[in-house]
Amino acid sequence: MIIDQVNRGITKNRKRRRVGRGPGSGRGKTSSRGHKGQGSRSGTSTQAVFEGAMMPLVRRIPKRGFNNPFAKDVMTVNVGDLDAIFESGDEITPDTLRASGLIRGRFDVLKILGDGDLSKKLKISAHKFSKSAQEKIEKAGGQITLLSGPKPVVKNQKKQK
Repeated sequence: MIIDQVNRGITKNRKRRRVGRGPGSGRGKTSSRGHKGQGSRSGTSTQAVFEGAMMPLVRRIPKRGFNNPFAKDVMTVNVGDLDAIFESGDEITPDTLRASGLIRGRFDVLKILGDGDLSKKLKISAHKFSKSAQEKIEKAGGQITLLSGPKPVVKNQKKQK
């Protein structure tokens, strides 16, 4: 390869294709739509899943279960992981967990689970605790603080005067 040919062929600002501009353009007359038929008419569009006469793949595959779009995203952390990373007397919040790399990404609720052993006295703030995690934290002499989550929406509640 020659150095002056490195960028040859790279078009960053490519012009749009102008169809229907005469026979000399190579895309005149029918403007690459062919003769007659559904696709030749103006304003036509087909669905992305359309497969002609065949049953679409989306409808052929069996559907199972239910995916709740309103479910809260729960991030879980085990007590054993906290014991390995933090020192005795540390205060643990979702921000400190994120800084330590134990949790990442978006979530609505942080839950502490009881897998592993805890030998250090920790102050832990989270939205939920499992029973075993709560017992292990209190047994080690630590403290639990429940964080308030988003308030539930109450519909059709009559206003009291």
